[in-house]
Parts: sequence; structure tokens; C-alpha cells
Amino acid sequence: MGRAKEIDIRVIPYSIATPFVKEHHYSGTVVNNSQVHFGAFLDDRLHGVMSYGPCIDKTRMIGLVKNTTWDGFLELNRMAFDDYLPRNSESYCIGRTLRMIKKNAPQVKWVVSFADGCQCGDGTIYRASNFILTGIKRNVEILELPDGQRITKLALQTSNLPRDELDGQNLFEVTGGTYSIKKYCEITGAKPLEGYQFRYVYFIDKSYRKYLTVPEIPFSKIDELKAGMYKGEKKRYF
Repeated sequence: MGRAKEIDIRVIPYSIATPFVKEHHYSGTVVNNSQVHFGAFLDDRLHGVMSYGPCIDKTRMIGLVKNTTWDGFLELNRMAFDDYLPRNSESYCIGRTLRMIKKNAPQVKWVVSFADGCQCGDGTIYRASNFILTGIKRNVEILELPDGQRITKLALQTSNLPRDELDGQNLFEVTGGTYSIKKYCEITGAKPLEGYQFRYVYFIDKSYRKYLTVPEIPFSKIDELKAGMYKGEKKRYF
């Protein structure tokens, strides 16, 4: 691993993690319910952040693995690095954080994370970190407006803030309380981004792997669907 072994992983406060993630994550956003943030330091400077917290839709996600307690899993919901760290440092850093969670939060049996194959990548780092691919679906969650602005269905359905494209109203108001994304698209001309979303699971407690309630998907399926993406560039298939 070369210099990767010199990387120091520390728990850092929200106030330090947030500006770094906003600067270096492709979305420019943070997940507000993240509970613990790990910083990757090399040469006495912060070069990466990995944030964990509960899933937003925790009630639905808990059924992914049988016999999971309410506090028995986490989502790796933000991961951002600059270009300073040595190659392949990301998987090393993720591995360190998972071992720290295992030691300090033994009730956590597994971790879920998602890769955005529309804007970022298909999960290369997760595969290198021994995550299991458990879901591939064509994107319907991220919408693009005619002016190029992008927004998620979840953000539309959980925010009451007025929106310019809705003439200062929110989704609740313009749909009469139905939160209809179809109606939103009709009004604004928004369309789902082309691409796929990927779901990965890592079993901190290996004995829980047998409780997975969905099939494990071979990584080769990504290329079969011609869904590959790396650092925002779609893979070319000939």
C-alpha cells in the first residue's frame, strides 16, 4: 500500500467534515442525518471524509437483512477525497473505518451504501473494499430540469421550501398534497437522468450474510447492462 499505510483515520466533528464534503463531493451536498464522520489525514492535513448515519428510509432498508435490530446497520452516505492521497487509498480508508465501527459499535452488523451511475461512478471503490452488489436499477430518483439543474425525488418530497421552477411554491402545494413526481415533471419539463443506481452491502459481522433477503449480483452484470461509469465518465462499450 506504500504511503497509504501512513494515513491517519480520526473521528472528526460535523463542523470540519461538512465544508470538506461540500467542496469535494460531486453533489456539493451533505446528508444532514450523518452521525459519525471519519477524516483521512496525511502529512497533517485532511484529505478525505467518510460519513455514516441511519438510512433516510430506514423502515424499508432494515428488511434487506433479516434479524437486523433497529441500531444494527448504518449507511455510508457520503465519501469525499481530494487528489492528494496515494492511489487506492480510498478502499484502505473505508476498511479502517469499518474496523473502527466494529470495535466501537459492535451492535452494527452491516453497512449499506449507494453508487450513483448517472453522475459519479458504478461503485469501483466499494468493490475494492469487499462490498457485495445487491441492487441495480435504472435511475428514476435523480431529475434534471431543462436548465440543467438537478434534484432528487427525495429532496422534492421532503422539503417545504419554495422552488423557482414551481413559481415559488413547493411540491406539496402544486400537487394538492400528493407529492406527485409525475406532476412535477409535467409542470417543469424535468426528466430522469440517464444511467443506473447501485446498492452495495458490507457485512461487518460475516454471519449476517446468510440473512440477506435479496440475491447477490455478480459484478459482471454492470458491464452486461452497459452501465459502467468511473469519475463521472460513462464507460465505453464497443
